[in-house]
Amino acid sequence: MDSLRRLLDQPERVVAGVMSGTSLDGSDVAIARIAGSGRGLEIEQLAFASTPYPPALREALHRNAEAATSNVRGLSQLNALLGRLFADAVAAVADEAGLGDALALVGSHGHTVHHVPVPEPFAGFEGVASTLQLGDPAVMAVRLGVPVVGDFRAADVALGGQGAPLVPYFDYALFADPDECRVLLNLGGIANVTVLPRGGERQEVMAFDTGPANMGLDALADRLFGEPFDRDGRRAAAGTVDESLLAELLADSYFDRPPPKSTGREQFGTDYVDALVARGLAPNDLLATAAALTARSVADAVARFAPVAPDVVIASGGGVHNRELMRRLAAALAPVRVVTTAEYGVDPDAKEALCFAVLAHELVNGVPTSLPSVTGASRPALLGALWSP
Repeated sequence: MDSLRRLLDQPERVVAGVMSGTSLDGSDVAIARIAGSGRGLEIEQLAFASTPYPPALREALHRNAEAATSNVRGLSQLNALLGRLFADAVAAVADEAGLGDALALVGSHGHTVHHVPVPEPFAGFEGVASTLQLGDPAVMAVRLGVPVVGDFRAADVALGGQGAPLVPYFDYALFADPDECRVLLNLGGIANVTVLPRGGERQEVMAFDTGPANMGLDALADRLFGEPFDRDGRRAAAGTVDESLLAELLADSYFDRPPPKSTGREQFGTDYVDALVARGLAPNDLLATAAALTARSVADAVARFAPVAPDVVIASGGGVHNRELMRRLAAALAPVRVVTTAEYGVDPDAKEALCFAVLAHELVNGVPTSLPSVTGASRPALLGALWSP
């Protein structure tokens, strides 16, 4: 328990954050020196790296994230294996940066394989909601020899919340501004937004998932071209949007549902992509339509649900590298300015991993980091559970 006592006594900590997203491309590790709390947080990014998943692991993750093809043995094995791989990725980044001995704490989101935030009947019981992330924090703690915080979503779901998005606390702490209404847009497998009213308090923050982003685009690139993603959005840029199909896709009831709301592979995964491919569009046209869907659904969500029009939209996540997607976002959101978090000193690729470093730091500080205004939970929760080495 000495490591935990030392951890509690540290006003400043070197913390690693680990993120594995629904796009299934790999894990991200960011290491930062973090001090303070809330709006007084001080964060210095020290290292960042992405570790791609080998094809067999990607296939196993994809198979076990689909209800029709998952099995309990595969989930159990993946849970242990991902814990090992996440730990090894953290150790490699820390060693490369010369931070191995300084590392005090790790926050790991894990890999979401299923998310049921809206309570439903199950096994004869009413009102069952759940969320499941793989990547055993106990394995990570033992392999790294430092405490690990994981299972960030469960407490919020237990309090009746959506358990997602989880980045709004980070967004509020780092990006809230007295003079600007800012929208933070994350373009991961799923697109989500955080709305920060100018001069707003923590309880005024709004955030929700807007719909599919890289999850659909990457799956289409793989299915249609045998490529992991549409590099720079070149294929989408060469295509023509099918306006009839786009209108049909935008009529999905998810887009009409008011926040709080969250979604994932359950709604926009394999079955959704299969239905798109079955439409028989030319491959580039289908990618163009999928990119337009992400851009339009984000812009429509901001227009419909943000309490006031934003002064700026600040994007992060892998989608910022898709030039065609960013072009369509700028057009759909005009005249609102669209930039990336790099303009504010935060690496767009590292932002989500940094978020889980911050959430782990705040758990040790005893600070609740869920936002009921975002998730719909009955009260703020301490997010995450701590595993000792």
